Amino acid sequence: MNPYRIPALVILAVIFFLSPVHAQQITYSPYEKFDFRTGEFTVAGKVGGLLYVYRGSAEGYYLDAYNDAMQKQATVILDFLPRRSFGTRFITYSDKIIVLHQVTESSRVVQYATLLDGKGRIQKGPLQVDEAKSAFLGGRSGLYNYAVSHDKRQIVVYGVHTKGAELTARITWLDDQLNVKNTVEAPFSADNDIAFGEAVVNDAGQLLLPAYTPYGARDYADRVWLLGIGEDNKQFYPVELPLNNIFTAGTYMEMSLTGDRVYIGGFYSDRKNGNFEGIIYTYYDVAEKAFKGFKTIVFSERIRNATGERNPKRAFNDFQVRQLIVRNDGGFVMIAEDFFITTRNNYNQGFGYYSWYYPTMSASIREYNYGDILAISCNGEGQPEWAEFIRKLQYSQEDGGLFSSYALINTGGALGFLFNDFNTSRSKIQLASMDANGKISVNSLTGYNNEDPDWLPKSGKQVSAKEFVVPCLKRNQICFAKVVF
Repeated sequence: MNPYRIPALVILAVIFFLSPVHAQQITYSPYEKFDFRTGEFTVAGKVGGLLYVYRGSAEGYYLDAYNDAMQKQATVILDFLPRRSFGTRFITYSDKIIVLHQVTESSRVVQYATLLDGKGRIQKGPLQVDEAKSAFLGGRSGLYNYAVSHDKRQIVVYGVHTKGAELTARITWLDDQLNVKNTVEAPFSADNDIAFGEAVVNDAGQLLLPAYTPYGARDYADRVWLLGIGEDNKQFYPVELPLNNIFTAGTYMEMSLTGDRVYIGGFYSDRKNGNFEGIIYTYYDVAEKAFKGFKTIVFSERIRNATGERNPKRAFNDFQVRQLIVRNDGGFVMIAEDFFITTRNNYNQGFGYYSWYYPTMSASIREYNYGDILAISCNGEGQPEWAEFIRKLQYSQEDGGLFSSYALINTGGALGFLFNDFNTSRSKIQLASMDANGKISVNSLTGYNNEDPDWLPKSGKQVSAKEFVVPCLKRNQICFAKVVF
């Protein structure tokens, strides 16, 4: 279990809700031929009034540009991306796109960066940012990681190697013109086997990397640090989270918009293999290099019983923190999802609505179970205000949960949760809207229509304050749905 998770989609949240989320319009792009088993796709973002989406296949890598009506205006061939590239990420601006990608060359992993203009033409690069032996990054599957500041002027590429109680990070700072500002290699030592999570960086270039020591059969963390380092530093400045003899799991952090605080929330247990007893609330003061306001919030009997579990003591053990949304008053809304994977040996071939996409004759199959969404709101003093559930039940086999889970949409007026509601033969898209008091309303965006494509909500991206774009599959084709709120 990785106690620290940061989403690829950073939600810059204002939690002063004004009105519910109402979908105004859904527009689909034309279909493209696509092999979902070998292809890749992502929503890059909006640049100069055009929406860019990325798709890759054995034939090559492309950026497709769409107008507001989701009609294709151009296709950019990304011929600088080799077939063996991976870890591709797009950072979009009003007039340019930065492409980050990695390549395995012999026993090395090489990180590259390329600057494109608003029409997808190369302006700079591909530039080699860094390289490391594959073993340093954990073997062939190891990746460099990326952290991007809220203003997108600070881009940090980092690779981390751990061995026993030792951690070493290679860190490179770039600006938004792809100028390399500094590269350092910083070590840190713990007293036990160490692991790390996803880093965040503020607009001043201060990088904060979470590290922890997993303990017990469930890998709860008995010690947690934030390892701080600036672009002009050579060593980490470690600050330990004051756990006071509790164990954390699923801990999550989010940088404030001002970049002066990092808020941290997650679950905790009072035993190394025990049940989740509640959540933690704290924040890290970047200037003072100190944790402040640390609190533990015990689950009430009401919220435990609301899960519907037979054993309320174990009610939250399968929940994982997905987002942390910082409120204007210094509080936050922590969002978690009930999720677990099971494996069984008997197999009913083709079970489930999405079974066409992943047919298999294997005798051993993985089952993906995504349940309710939990939202817990705490004020700036770390006091709980409300906790509510969005009910859903999603089950699939051998698909990695591709169609399951949800997408979070923040319109500035409310929070929206977009998810598939499916059974063995039908599927539709649901939108749950949550206001500032936790009041929830649910509406259907699509019906049980066999002509509709199959949406992949958690692969979508919010591209503006009122627009969300979702990849959709229909057999051997792909399209993108734009939802306007």
